[in-house]
Amino acid sequence: MTFDEFREVADLVRGIWQFTDPQDTLPLPILAAQVRRGTILIGAFDQRPRMVGCVYSWPAFKAGKPLQWSHMLGVTESYRGAGLGRILKFEQRQRTLEMGLDLIEWTYDPLQAVNAHFNFGVLGAIVGEYEEDAYSASSSILHSGTATDRFVAEWWINTPEVERRSADEDGAVRTGPDIAGIPSANSTRASGEWAVPESTDLSLCDPNVLVHIPAGFAEMLLRDLPLAREWRATTRRIFTSYFARGYRAVDFRLDRENRRGAYLLTKEG
Repeated sequence: MTFDEFREVADLVRGIWQFTDPQDTLPLPILAAQVRRGTILIGAFDQRPRMVGCVYSWPAFKAGKPLQWSHMLGVTESYRGAGLGRILKFEQRQRTLEMGLDLIEWTYDPLQAVNAHFNFGVLGAIVGEYEEDAYSASSSILHSGTATDRFVAEWWINTPEVERRSADEDGAVRTGPDIAGIPSANSTRASGEWAVPESTDLSLCDPNVLVHIPAGFAEMLLRDLPLAREWRATTRRIFTSYFARGYRAVDFRLDRENRRGAYLLTKEG
């Protein structure tokens, strides 16, 4: 890639995440150095051509195991819903497989329901790790006002299930068995535009447990910050408690009509 293309990537990232502090964007010399030694940087272009999406990851190790750490996946607003995110992630997967690796990890906000729907339903990721305030303060309005708590998504890219998903030309969302009747670790009530958290139960020992979240968390951050902070604190308690007891998030169901979603946690062992 050329330096002009690196600048396009940095400009794209700045626009998508709406960073105002230059330190939050990507330094061009670092990009130039990284792509020479195993970093994956892929752009998606329209017919002008103009970069409208990108995915960016670098080589990493976790407990001695080599993997790709995916730092950013972004698509401009006018191209969202067109399947570009899926195309970029599966191209990233192919290049990672060619390196002889079978794992890609990344972080995402567990309260972003659309991202959860994509990570679980489209890609087939799983989660068993929760990081509190992973990125501290950020100049992005998409992060402001609450701690930047994150899930660490694991994408085991060489499994038969992920291979099947890569072959789905229409990018169909796959979900597991029916979740009706599975006990919930939290309850919510409708109140205006967003669901409001009510009771929580950290003592469930069932093999499968549901955790409910609202949809539209990005808008909530801008329009009802106290409620967003309440959701952050509530879900932090739930996820850290259940993950510490051996549960992992293995699926997510998005209910667009009722503006909410539910994670399916499964007890390992």
